[in-house]
Amino acid sequence: MATTLRQTPLTCSGHTRPVVYLAFSQLCSDGYFLISASKDGKPMLRQGNTGDWIGTFEGHKGAVWGVALNADASRAATGAADFSAKVWDAVSGEELHNFSHSHIVKSVAFSPNSSELLTGSHEKLLKIFDLGKPEAEPQVFAGHTGGLKHVLFMNDGKQMLSCAEDKSIRVWDKASGQEIQKLEVANNPTSMELSADGKTLTVTYGSKVAFLNPEMLEMQREVTVPTAVYSASLHPDRSVFICGGEDFKMYKFDYNTNVEIESFKGHFGPVHCVRFSPDGELYASGSEDGTLRLWQTTVGKTYGLWKCIDASSNENNITIKPEATA
Repeated sequence: MATTLRQTPLTCSGHTRPVVYLAFSQLCSDGYFLISASKDGKPMLRQGNTGDWIGTFEGHKGAVWGVALNADASRAATGAADFSAKVWDAVSGEELHNFSHSHIVKSVAFSPNSSELLTGSHEKLLKIFDLGKPEAEPQVFAGHTGGLKHVLFMNDGKQMLSCAEDKSIRVWDKASGQEIQKLEVANNPTSMELSADGKTLTVTYGSKVAFLNPEMLEMQREVTVPTAVYSASLHPDRSVFICGGEDFKMYKFDYNTNVEIESFKGHFGPVHCVRFSPDGELYASGSEDGTLRLWQTTVGKTYGLWKCIDASSNENNITIKPEATA
């Protein structure tokens, strides 16, 4: 008996202001984890497959714009409007390092071996801090003419990717300190994601989701979405991608045909950030409404807190989720 399954997201509350960025860890011995950045200045760590709150990192004195977890989820990094980037022990919640900047820090990223922290800020600079020598001056990369939005390491930490409010995406070489590639786009980029295998860069700008070769910044495909799109994420197996933006909706597209599969309104404000989990079983979204939501990639599958019941029932997909509170 065929029944249309209804998508029932898990709602993770706790933030008191808009959720502006989120990041999953890689798969590790305890599953995987999810960290969220919010304008309330209190980044939160959660169990990735359930959304259950683990802890809040206390110490920033302004909106937190960027967050990251290292490979084994032992360290967290945050960038904020208080002109600082911080590194934390993700197990104890203790602040380990504080790196001062002269403007708002919008993005942070760990090197693959967790020895370095990359930051992007409204200084229009990329900076790499050596976590083994936190007092040392950072390596600085200049060239952008607008505030940085997002920064990433690639090629085992030998190169970096950045996008900024100068309508450009750039590739940098760590050894030489030089910019080696640049792509100008029609609007200021709003998000950037590198696939786990390092072969596909997903970027959003205007109403477009673009997929690029990350080293040469060659356009592989560009898809138009029915709204101003703020974030997109490609499934680990490249079957689908999801995106969200100004119209409060979540969209899912077939990656191979660019055809929209579904769209649904789950938030009560614009969607600022979306990401697939490392196993591809779910995706998370963060919104102006102050919530994180977790969505199933395959609706009706028993996974995490989702329990699939008798298919002959009208309610095929029931969730029992306590509100996660900080």
